[in-house]
Amino acid sequence: MYNILICDDEKDIVSALKIYLSSENYNTYEAYTGKEALQIVRNNEIHLILLDIMMPEMDGITAMVKIRETTNIPVILLTAKGEDTDKVLGLNVGADDYITKPFNPVEVLARVKSQLRRYLHLGGGSIKSSSLRIGGIELDDKAKTVTLDGEAVSLTPKEYDILKLFMENPGRVFSPKDIYNRVWKEPSYGSESTVAVHIRHLREKLELDPAEPRYLKVVWGQGYKIERGGES
Repeated sequence: MYNILICDDEKDIVSALKIYLSSENYNTYEAYTGKEALQIVRNNEIHLILLDIMMPEMDGITAMVKIRETTNIPVILLTAKGEDTDKVLGLNVGADDYITKPFNPVEVLARVKSQLRRYLHLGGGSIKSSSLRIGGIELDDKAKTVTLDGEAVSLTPKEYDILKLFMENPGRVFSPKDIYNRVWKEPSYGSESTVAVHIRHLREKLELDPAEPRYLKVVWGQGYKIERGGES
């Protein structure tokens, strides 16, 4: 099932789009500001976004730019008549398509299906494989195994989940709070030390020199990431 984020400050529009999309068995997330949309994209696997341009707190164009810093999932802009300049700007900064309000439900569904098909099946993106590889690290999520340069590595369940999170998002920085929320799936009160211990254990098992890690890097004041390709 595909996850679609609907972001518009008009709740009636969000409700209507949710009805249309749910009728086609899409799972929907709702946001009413650009800031809310960014938070949902960070914390969930989203396959497509329907994004309004004119919103409070953070407009759709600004949100679009920030979204493109971390993901290339399809974004369809929701625009009003007379927003031609913003429409062109949105396309220039990474939007894939636009729909003008008031919209036809049939057109909305057709545009959504078209963008998902392009993204997932025609080269714009790929359906997740059970196997992830970064440098010499390979994680097979179907078999629940990890190897380093072809040698099996024994990880605890939490170590495995942290590594999987990193490998699914190479180069992306996760704060200790983010890591704890996603892996332990509970509020992260005082979680920094717990996460740090697990990162240290992962380094001991995956790095030739844990003190000078090739893969698992700290970004001071922000959190942790796995380096793309394991560059030193």
